[in-house]
Amino acid sequence: MNLNNIIAYIPNFRMSHWLIRIPLIIVFLQQGFDKWPIDSSTAESFGLTLLVWTFVAMGEIGAGFGLIVGGIFQYFKGWIKEIGDLITRFSGIVMTGIVTGVIWISAPDSFWDVILYDNLHVLLWVGGMYFALRGNKN
Repeated sequence: MNLNNIIAYIPNFRMSHWLIRIPLIIVFLQQGFDKWPIDSSTAESFGLTLLVWTFVAMGEIGAGFGLIVGGIFQYFKGWIKEIGDLITRFSGIVMTGIVTGVIWISAPDSFWDVILYDNLHVLLWVGGMYFALRGNKN
C-alpha cells in the first residue's frame, strides 16, 4: 500500500475553514464591541482621531459579522454563494487593514520584532489575508 492509497482513505473535512473563521470572528467582534461607546479620549490615547477610531470599531464589527454571513452564504446556490465569497474576501481585506494599522501604531523597532514578538497580530493578519485571498473556496 503506497502513500497515495493511505491518503485516499483520509476523509476530507470540507468545513475546516470554520476552525479558522470562528476564532477570527470572536476576536474581531470582541475588539469592536469593546470600543463602544465610542469615546474621543480613548481614540486620542492611541493617537487617533475620533473618525478613524469609529471606522476601526465599525470595521472590526463589520468584518466579524462579514465572516459569519460570508461563511453561511457559501452553502446556498447561485448568486448568493458568489455574494458570500465577496463578503468573505472583503472582510479579510478589512481585517488585514485594521491589523496593519494596529501593528503600525505600536511602532515596532523592526519587521523582525513584529514577526518574533507580536504573534497575536501576525496570526490575525495572516488569517485575514487567508480569507482575502481564498474567499470561500474550499
